[in-house]
Amino acid sequence: MKVDVLIVGAGAAGLASAYSAKKEGAKSVLVLEKGDSLGGILNQCIHSGFGLSFYKEELTGPEFAERLAKEALEEGFDLRFGASILSLTKDKTATFIDKEGFHEVQFKSVILAAGSYERSAGAIALPGARIAGVLTAGQAQQYLNYYGLLPGKRCFILGSGDIGLIMARRLTLEGAKVLGVAEICPYSNGLRRNIVQCLDDFSIPLYLSTTVSKVFGTNRLEGIELSKVNEKKEIIPNTEKVVECDALILSVGLIPNNQLYDLLQIRRNGARGSAVDEHNMTELEGFFAAGNALHVHDLVDHVAEEGISAGKWAARYANNEYLPSKKKIEVRAGEGISYLLPSYLRLDQEEESLSFLFRVKNVEGAGTVLYRLNGEIIHKVNRPFLLPSEMEKEKVPFSLLKGKEGVLEVSYQRREG
Repeated sequence: MKVDVLIVGAGAAGLASAYSAKKEGAKSVLVLEKGDSLGGILNQCIHSGFGLSFYKEELTGPEFAERLAKEALEEGFDLRFGASILSLTKDKTATFIDKEGFHEVQFKSVILAAGSYERSAGAIALPGARIAGVLTAGQAQQYLNYYGLLPGKRCFILGSGDIGLIMARRLTLEGAKVLGVAEICPYSNGLRRNIVQCLDDFSIPLYLSTTVSKVFGTNRLEGIELSKVNEKKEIIPNTEKVVECDALILSVGLIPNNQLYDLLQIRRNGARGSAVDEHNMTELEGFFAAGNALHVHDLVDHVAEEGISAGKWAARYANNEYLPSKKKIEVRAGEGISYLLPSYLRLDQEEESLSFLFRVKNVEGAGTVLYRLNGEIIHKVNRPFLLPSEMEKEKVPFSLLKGKEGVLEVSYQRREG
């Protein structure tokens, strides 16, 4: 088969991309989803807090997914459930299998929106046997919200990512005793509002600079050992504390689903997703990325907004209405910045401003975000406080970069005193 735009993934990014691509004039859009429903992870996120910026009202995860899916389906696109990508080539051919068999599809542009996956016990080298009762926050959420199964009665959470914080509250409301949350960093990796609403409001303690140094049990988890860590995240001897529990919930980070990037040998960004320009296009023309497959977002609203952008430019490229410039400004993360997007700028479309997304490496006090083009400061923004757990978004006037080439470095300079 042949399509204008191929989209991999039917979560928030994929659905928003499909909606946008059709709105922008793509004649044929094919969405491949490995699961059996639209919306991805949103369907098990039954708490509220979604949609505040995208829909200007507060929704639950399933409500957000349902509304976005309805809008996309009304525009019309082809959809395949249970579809697994077998190959994706630079000559714009993909092969996949679904319940109907093996398929080959030629596309004009593709949007990689396959989301992210959770870091597991193996990924963090959790000490001890792999016994029942140790599971990721996403698994715990699925057991509880999908199947009505309580993963444990006395739970402890390792990692202060947002999904872990939300599960601390959810487990408490369902009758489990959440004994605490341990975070290896000296700061929380969740949004401040989740710290307050999910831990403080329920008197659940947060142990910073602390990790799980051992797990106990034969067939089922019986307890864990907590230890303090130093600045290098090394365990400090004689700080051990044993906690009896029957469930250890891991909320230790998400990683962009980057398998397709490896197939295509696409350059990565600092967040382990793909390097993209301001239109969400990778260095391969016609190949776009959006959502958590690109970098891990704090809010699904931002995921959907990114999908809208990717769908727009993928459709324009497929319709020969957009020819990307060969000239580029490389964008680099400087001092204090852990990752930064976009990774390069084409500057081929006149705009009022360019949006930059970044996270800082450490908790930062008052200081200045500096934008240096070829070593010269062209823009700066004063900020009172920055946290690694919160993605920052800033707009830079397009006029400052128009017609320029070279390297743009973004850094954070903390204010002395």
